[in-house]
Amino acid sequence: MNWFLSGTLLAGLLTTPTTPADTWTITAGGPAATVHLDDQGRPSVAVERDGAAVLDPSPLGVVTEQADLTTGLRLTGRSSRVVVEKYATTAGKRLNRMSVMRETRFRFARGDARLDLVVRAARDGVAYRYELPGAGAVVSEASAFAVPGGSTAWLAGHRRDYENPFIQYADVPAAEYQMPALFEVGRSYLLLAESALDGSYTGPRLVREQGAYRIGLWDARVPYDGGLTTPWRVVITGDLATVTESTLVDDLAPGSEIADTSWIKPGKVLWSWLAGGRPVQQSLERQQEFVDYAARHRWPYVLVDAGWYDDPVTGERAWTDRTPEFTWIPQLVEYGKARGVGVMVWLRFSDFDTRDKRVQRFGLLRQWGVKGVKLDFIDSEAQERLRWYDETLRDLADNRLMVNFHGSTVPKGINRTWPHVMTMEGVHGAEKSSNLTTSHLAALPYTRNQIGSMDYTPMAFQRSGRPTSDAHELALSVLFESGLQNLAGSLDAYRARPEAERFLDQVPAAWEETRLLSGRPADHTVLARRSGDRWFIGAGVSGAARTLDVPLSMLPGRWLVEVTRDGAGGLVREPHVVRGGTLAVDVAAEGGFAAVACPWKPGLTTCAR
Repeated sequence: MNWFLSGTLLAGLLTTPTTPADTWTITAGGPAATVHLDDQGRPSVAVERDGAAVLDPSPLGVVTEQADLTTGLRLTGRSSRVVVEKYATTAGKRLNRMSVMRETRFRFARGDARLDLVVRAARDGVAYRYELPGAGAVVSEASAFAVPGGSTAWLAGHRRDYENPFIQYADVPAAEYQMPALFEVGRSYLLLAESALDGSYTGPRLVREQGAYRIGLWDARVPYDGGLTTPWRVVITGDLATVTESTLVDDLAPGSEIADTSWIKPGKVLWSWLAGGRPVQQSLERQQEFVDYAARHRWPYVLVDAGWYDDPVTGERAWTDRTPEFTWIPQLVEYGKARGVGVMVWLRFSDFDTRDKRVQRFGLLRQWGVKGVKLDFIDSEAQERLRWYDETLRDLADNRLMVNFHGSTVPKGINRTWPHVMTMEGVHGAEKSSNLTTSHLAALPYTRNQIGSMDYTPMAFQRSGRPTSDAHELALSVLFESGLQNLAGSLDAYRARPEAERFLDQVPAAWEETRLLSGRPADHTVLARRSGDRWFIGAGVSGAARTLDVPLSMLPGRWLVEVTRDGAGGLVREPHVVRGGTLAVDVAAEGGFAAVACPWKPGLTTCAR
């Protein structure tokens, strides 16, 4: 640990008043970032919204093996520009985006050493990153976030695969936490996140100490050659709707590396792991049953999970030279193709950890006709492993394979840069058999899922230990965004719930618009997402039964709203013809509802097509 950064510098900056030497403010009509260089040459940044602080003065800078660039700095130049970008994505809250940001570059020096600080401001937040010339190695960052005292926090403890639950704190204990991290600061919400992380750097964690959250790095030493541009440290702030709907993490990421995205198609995936585990994954006949169900319901994909390429004779749990000889996956692909269903397959990271393995094995999967892969057990944000992501993403794109990363990092703008990344795990999800609560679920839209597609794997109706009612579980198909929505129910569980089938047959996995209608982290969420001329609404609560008053301002004129909620004997569907205003829906304890809204016309009785 660098004790100077974690102790003296942080304490001094947060508690010791200084005489302002140089101060600059950057804003684009929303929150304002104020960069300050004190009389000891120590840079800091503070963020203000509507005249109130959402981030107190927080230290900046890096320490390299060559120089301490956290103190003794002098400004040698400053320039500004406006960055306007229009882009499209294959998944997320909105498929088409427009980003407008004001950027200021500060050029600092200490002796012969140089450090550029680049700050951007948007209507929904601010961000900064560092640029260093030449060659060297970063050993620590001074970067920290001084969240004002008394703020409520929703945090998950740091874990290499990001699979810890989010917990609400009034008083946050000293520990290490993952990003993103959410806070309620006065009348504003504040989300701390990261964008544009790749193999040129290393992963972060938030280290709670001395009233602030310091950036800790995965690697003790991060070498670079030919210059270094670090990831963006992102501060999203506004009311809860602004923070939830923000795409700032994607806006800051590099543009697409793939010119032709026509082969990248989001959609529902029938996933059989929680319906039977390894035996189901090793049976062609059972997998054909899932293909048949998907075809009947017009779901575009099935996913064969762990076990399909284990050697049936030796039981060896690895891809071997004999794998292509005994697997039935090509037969399943042909079976699915004849029925309009694509096949995806699970893979172990360790079987694809070199370029030679990836070229040969991804090429074979493409030859078979596989549409996408689920790569699992990556479990690291070390620089070496992030370089593996960079190389693997290129190899996957070369073979036109969509990807779902599990045991992984979380999205940090990756879908904008690599549009075939359809979803990532990085969540305490439905596979967990313990400590899965509706309060955690009611925090996810504002935290983990805020930054990008999340493979929670909902719809495991057959699992007796799940915390949700049936209607709440059904609503997760809307509440949780994922470019590949892996639905985890058993075939019998779906068939026993025809109203769930009816809704799932309609709900898409790609959205043109997303709006938060009502919510409070860890308490409840009501989200509306638009696809074409229809809106889908998902609602889930944590705790007691209640009536949700759902605002419908996004529905001009008369609309038919079909609400599926918990009834005395199971799921029930109720039609309502509305004209804006609000819709009151009674929900059960730990319950919710799922709804679809379509423009009403005389004689219309259902939104189903």
